[in-house]
Amino acid sequence: MNEWVVEIGTFIVQACIVVAVIGIGVLLVARAKSGGERDLTLHVEPLHEQRRSRARRLRLAATPAGIRKKLLKTFRREDKHRRNEKGETETPNVWVLTFKGDMKASATEHFAQEISALIEVAKPDDEVVICLESPGGLVHAYGLAAAQLDRLREAGLTTTVCVDKVAASGGYLMACTAHHIKAAPFAVLGSIGVVAQIPNIHRLLKRHDVDVEMLTAGKYKRTLTMLGENTDEGREKFLEDLENTHRLFKQYVGERRPDMDIDALATGEIWYGSEALGLKLVDSVGTSEAYLMERISKTRVYRVKLEPPKTVGRKFGLAIASGVENAVLKGLSMLEATGWHRR
Repeated sequence: MNEWVVEIGTFIVQACIVVAVIGIGVLLVARAKSGGERDLTLHVEPLHEQRRSRARRLRLAATPAGIRKKLLKTFRREDKHRRNEKGETETPNVWVLTFKGDMKASATEHFAQEISALIEVAKPDDEVVICLESPGGLVHAYGLAAAQLDRLREAGLTTTVCVDKVAASGGYLMACTAHHIKAAPFAVLGSIGVVAQIPNIHRLLKRHDVDVEMLTAGKYKRTLTMLGENTDEGREKFLEDLENTHRLFKQYVGERRPDMDIDALATGEIWYGSEALGLKLVDSVGTSEAYLMERISKTRVYRVKLEPPKTVGRKFGLAIASGVENAVLKGLSMLEATGWHRR
């Protein structure tokens, strides 16, 4: 009897510890995502200095030990000459922003603040490069994100969007605001269309004698529902709303990319970067890294990013979130690889 009580007690204690650890982890993840938003710090990374430093380290590593001191003296002379070089402060700058979009374009708030900071300090001949990655999402969310990029145009700044992986649907809505779009050869672009799907379980509820009452004020307050019986009139109105959204999407893209045949391309299809060039969806083919290296060779390039403070709680919470995400992605990859092995 005593052994049984001890085992039960041990199990309860272990269960409480597991629940407590999970609870603390969830709390830390929530705090990591929401906490510190009021204390955002603007990080500015000089990519041109970073490139010079790395190149020098490689040159030193490849140089025989006996002449490394001479090479270091050469580096110091180059630095002195650069500091004394007249007109260096008048060189145009390139500012690099990064936007990685999800379904809700959650990064828009920070992105908007980064753009506000740049507009205040950027000179008219500066360039803003946006490294964009997004498969699209909610209409209103990406409409707001695209409007933030329009602010750069209105401020008279030259903008270049680089797409390495995907800028589709809402992502392309953002990309089309730029003066120049550069895409990697296999980057996915386009998907200029609108989609909506709503599950309906009315027949299931009816089969189990469950009634659903929905009261609305306004003829089209609800067109299609999940629980109630949908009507042909409601479907027609819902489709009309989709078509109107698509019309606005086409109009927005067409105004910013007038060389495109918007009617032929706004079919919801996607194209890869090398194909998109001939269709005028993009202006050139290449990767963001190659383009930044090209700009670094001619001017100063700075990466700009707003980040919350790196507290211990935030680091731990982000580590947990990253671990869970990596575990899920690894599991999915293994399942996919298993399927290929079977085939």
